[in-house]
Amino acid sequence: MGRVLYPIAAWTLAAVLGLSASAWAWYDETHLAIAKAAGYSKWFNAAGADMLKIKMGVREADNHFSNTPVGTRVTPALVRAQIDRYNRVDPEGHLYGAIVHSVRDYIATTRRGKYAAYHLALCAHYVGDLSMPLHNTPAMEFNRRHHQEIEAFVNGEGLAALTRKIRCYPIRIDSEARLVAEIARIANLSITLEHRLEAQDRILTRQEAYRQLSHSASLFRAILRYVGAR
Repeated sequence: MGRVLYPIAAWTLAAVLGLSASAWAWYDETHLAIAKAAGYSKWFNAAGADMLKIKMGVREADNHFSNTPVGTRVTPALVRAQIDRYNRVDPEGHLYGAIVHSVRDYIATTRRGKYAAYHLALCAHYVGDLSMPLHNTPAMEFNRRHHQEIEAFVNGEGLAALTRKIRCYPIRIDSEARLVAEIARIANLSITLEHRLEAQDRILTRQEAYRQLSHSASLFRAILRYVGAR
């Protein structure tokens, strides 16, 4: 019964908070599987950013998506332009900048000798949102009609099965510039897939879903190595 009621409860909460369809992404087990597949020892915290939305509303929700205008290619400059909008109310969203800023926060907090793990947990979630095609495009008719169906698409397979099916590939990040470039690359892949789904008026296939999840897991694994975490 829980699997039936959860999406309904989530969307009821979204309505209460006044959030757009773009405020929600892959469901919890999908986010946890991405973090676990990446080798993150605190994978169980990867759903925390969605929990924050209950308390913070749009101030947190706007970190989870980017309403990239149709026909726009995501560039490193576009990613960098979003960084300072982190944790701010921003109807257009700033997912790409949220990833960079959360990495900066982790590094800075660690250097001060303080507990920084929660910044990395937030980053894990945002990186997961990056591969959800509808979190990279405006909440127009196709997005609103299929958003819930796509974000819940593989969640019912369970954490263990999800984790096994995600395949990481090598990504090397040795600077913030490289991180920004990888965010732009995956964002463009997600946007391209969304345009294909919309043109064909369909939801994604399981092969497409796991390819997207693998992009997120691969990027987050590279981020873990970049910041010296596990």
